[in-house]
Amino acid sequence: MAVPLPTTQTRWRCTLCGNLTRFDVTRSTRAVEYVHLDLAGEPRVEEREVLSETIESVRCRWCNAVDQVELVERPNTGQSA
Repeated sequence: MAVPLPTTQTRWRCTLCGNLTRFDVTRSTRAVEYVHLDLAGEPRVEEREVLSETIESVRCRWCNAVDQVELVERPNTGQSA
């Protein structure tokens, strides 16, 4: 089951333990990379363009629950309108 990415207004929360900060994320990424090899043959990625990215699963680091993550509103950052 794909898990939606957090936005500027939302964040992840484990529905079992309430964790808001520690998760193991398994994702699939399709990207184009510009790889520069030095004279010894060591590669270094100098540019990377992500074409698509899908989060496959999210595991809570606190209670080990798999795919028990929901999106919740972020708290007010203290900025007044």
